[in-house]
Amino acid sequence: MKIRTVRKSFDDVMSIPAPAHIRPKKPDRALGALVRLLSKPDLRAVDFSYETEKMERAGAGPWLILMNHSSFLDLEIASRMIPMPYNIVCTSDGLVGKEYLMRKLGCIPTQKFVTDISLISDIRYAVGHNGTSVLMYPEASYSFDGTATPLPRKMGVLFKALKVPVVMITTYGSFARDPLYNNLQKRKVRVSAKMECLLTPEEIKRLKVSEIDELLDKAFSFDYFKWQEDNGIRINEDFRADGLNRILYKCPHCLSEGNTEGKGIHFVCHSCNTVYRMDEYGRMVCETGQGRFSHIPDWYAWERECVRNEVTNGTYSVDTDVSIGMIVDYKALYMVGRGKLHHDRNGFVLSGCEGKLNYEQGPGRCYSCYSDYFWYEIGDMVCIGDTNRLYYCFPDSKNIVAKIRIATEEIYRQSKGG
Repeated sequence: MKIRTVRKSFDDVMSIPAPAHIRPKKPDRALGALVRLLSKPDLRAVDFSYETEKMERAGAGPWLILMNHSSFLDLEIASRMIPMPYNIVCTSDGLVGKEYLMRKLGCIPTQKFVTDISLISDIRYAVGHNGTSVLMYPEASYSFDGTATPLPRKMGVLFKALKVPVVMITTYGSFARDPLYNNLQKRKVRVSAKMECLLTPEEIKRLKVSEIDELLDKAFSFDYFKWQEDNGIRINEDFRADGLNRILYKCPHCLSEGNTEGKGIHFVCHSCNTVYRMDEYGRMVCETGQGRFSHIPDWYAWERECVRNEVTNGTYSVDTDVSIGMIVDYKALYMVGRGKLHHDRNGFVLSGCEGKLNYEQGPGRCYSCYSDYFWYEIGDMVCIGDTNRLYYCFPDSKNIVAKIRIATEEIYRQSKGG
């Protein structure tokens, strides 16, 4: 999947007026039927099946539907499972070059990890005025390491405002089939899902917002590498370790960063020549001595601990040259030139475009940042910005996207006294 890109000067992009806000449209039934039809080959290829639990509690709808986010297949799974028309909360870049079609499908655009006051109003409009259910991915980003990404706090405020049942869809196998780090290469894995009524309006009214947060944290607690191992899910493709360096960027043996490489079934640190093999069940097997980690999420958690220590002692800092894209409307990703991205405990500073761009974003702006691998087949990406303009940064430095996302979360937590 690609995005329409246009090269344009920074000044020209800055002069483009912001698009007018548009209320969510009722999903077009014929277009929804077409999506379900086009999804059949992919779902057939993974032998998709699903089960429901306690759905009698949800009634006929409308519902607020929450879903964990592992890969693009999630949208096709939703089209198969949800039995009524529904709007979809999606990232604004998903509408670029195809706004009319996506709005007709029922998409509600928003900006990931940017405070969007209009989103709650749009969701209430869809449920109350249109009478449609709403699907949203509260993690707001694909999982990097097969475990849940941080959820926004106080989701219960939205639940209480909507006064509709909250339904949860959990997928199994979607991450294993197409993990984000693996360059969009599909593996042969069966995929299933479960849909259950998580909360009724009466339960939402009775519970405190903090109690709802705790319930959601539990519902979104998963570890797909452990799921793969526990269920004996065999993945024998010879590219299964490709791109693994995107998440395992730090060597636990020599502590160097940015010098790891995942290719084929092997993972190597080019600084100390330590070699791991990723076996058919997702485990890391050290072939050059005593391994530090066999479970990828444990390795990733160790990297987080290292970043947390850097933030605490004031040594965390990332500087990289970047190519800069901007989205200010739904017509294109505008490539505006080159610049430098700096990140430390004080937040982000993005400068460039021959001195015309200087954007700063403080540490308490958001609990995470929008980051992705091989984004729209362009490259690894970190996005920062506000409701007016988003800056899509494509770093020259290797293997730093995961560290920047981890650091953003840890810096935010410490800035809030966590």
